[in-house]
Amino acid sequence: MNRLTLVQLWQREFTHYNTDKFRQDLLAGLTVAAVGLPLALAFGVASGATAAAGLVTAILSGLIIGGLSGAPYQISGPTGAMSAILILISQRYGLEGAWAAGVIAGLIILVIGLLRLGRFIAFIPAPVITGFTAGIAVIIAVGQIDNFLGVQTPGAESAAVKLLQYFQGGFFPAWQAVVVGLIVMSMMIFWPGQWAKFMPGSLAGIIVATLLTSLAGWEIPHIGTIPRTILLDQRLTLGSFPWADLNGLIAPAISIAALGAVESLLCGAVASKMTGIRLQANQELVAQGVGNIVLPFFGGVPATAAIARTSVAIKSGGVTRLTSIIHAVALLASALLFAPVIAQVPLAALAGVLMVTAYRMNEWPAIRFMFSNGFKTGIITFIITLLATITLDLTQAILIGAALSAVVFINQVASLQVEIRDVDAERMRARGMSIKGDCPHVRVAYLTGPLFFAATNMFNEAFARLEEVQVLILSMRAVPMIDLSGLEALTTLHEKMAHEGKVLMLTGVHPAVMKMLERAKLDEAIGRDNFFWSSDRAIYVAEQRYICPQCAAPELAAISVAAGEILEVE
Repeated sequence: MNRLTLVQLWQREFTHYNTDKFRQDLLAGLTVAAVGLPLALAFGVASGATAAAGLVTAILSGLIIGGLSGAPYQISGPTGAMSAILILISQRYGLEGAWAAGVIAGLIILVIGLLRLGRFIAFIPAPVITGFTAGIAVIIAVGQIDNFLGVQTPGAESAAVKLLQYFQGGFFPAWQAVVVGLIVMSMMIFWPGQWAKFMPGSLAGIIVATLLTSLAGWEIPHIGTIPRTILLDQRLTLGSFPWADLNGLIAPAISIAALGAVESLLCGAVASKMTGIRLQANQELVAQGVGNIVLPFFGGVPATAAIARTSVAIKSGGVTRLTSIIHAVALLASALLFAPVIAQVPLAALAGVLMVTAYRMNEWPAIRFMFSNGFKTGIITFIITLLATITLDLTQAILIGAALSAVVFINQVASLQVEIRDVDAERMRARGMSIKGDCPHVRVAYLTGPLFFAATNMFNEAFARLEEVQVLILSMRAVPMIDLSGLEALTTLHEKMAHEGKVLMLTGVHPAVMKMLERAKLDEAIGRDNFFWSSDRAIYVAEQRYICPQCAAPELAAISVAAGEILEVE
């Protein structure tokens, strides 16, 4: 696999760079900034921090992660999925706990990238990712009901409990906040596509909602002061690091790391299909790790690559990582120049942005495909992961999803098929083999599937009774792998047959399986002259050598294939 270093990536991007390409990067960067500004503000609030924290996160992510990224198109910043984890951590451990978990997560992601383990992040089934994403969307939407209604209700340990609280009453919505939220949602939904090229509907909705609130003099909660700096007063320091909560923060940090790594690589997978440029996964994880280690010390929250902003960058014509850097500089300029205006943005307007974003972040085509085609295993996995995400701690939800993935995988690959057939002497003769009899004591067993721990019971049951069999031929052409449990089962079968004076033959053994047999010295125990590349040859030798010795043909030695030659034939 062709792996490129960061220096090589930069060289590939900026060789023959010119003013035309810079103009493309500039326009794309400004477009992404327009899309990212409302999202940065909204996700900062949704994370349990502040809008300023979201803005700082987007700025530093664009500079640091964008500069170190494993591809020219990745745009990183605060995301909805990450904010759903952070709000729960903030409620339990405070903002310092969320920052500390972010630093630990950054270290974990950095180590994964440095050890070049990025490929293992992809080993998560689609229904688990889809269910987790849907659950995150519910958490985001439920978490914004307070801001949408202009009220403040008690916190809850899960989205499900929080949602039930609203049915118990005890609060009085502010109709002005509801109107503001609905205006923003309506503009995002019905904003014409051709207008979105110049201004995204989310930004237009926030501008209209802010102007309406100011002109009407509505007293509803708003963002508040936006510091004109990227070094916030509220930030993590070594002195404020919550060392006492360190043990409790490990599990949430693993959740942040897992989500950050998965979301970044998924973003890269989507973007690589759009551009044809492959993401260097391990370099991307190094970038995400470094960025997330740095962010909390400036007051930012954990970040990851964002599919929506990355797609905008690509569609807007961005060609290098300067798109990410320019988008960050534009956001910084917005914070410096328009801080007083941003401070007046109603929280209900951000709630409207997040609710529509939560709906759109669901993988609706994948969900419809799964349910319309009746994939029961996928549907069950999706529902369980969704329910676990909204009812339990997100760390537990990830663990349940991972365990469920393992169970589904084992169930799918453990279906070893064993088909035992009598020898078709007529077919053998038709192919030119001088079979004298009907070989009544020779059986051929065709194995399909991996022979590992989950399949050994089925293997043992299939060969529990071999009274009438003198020679058993195992056709293993469709067995791609074997583990220690499979070796033990095969050894037991061979020893049992040898004890009864019977013979075991193997045909079509895969190279990887053959290596395992050689390591266990099972090839010597079975006998190298009992390995063949086809069942027909094994049947012929069995009949000539063991069933009808007087029928032995001069060419018998040439038909038997030594174990070392099987690899060449295959």
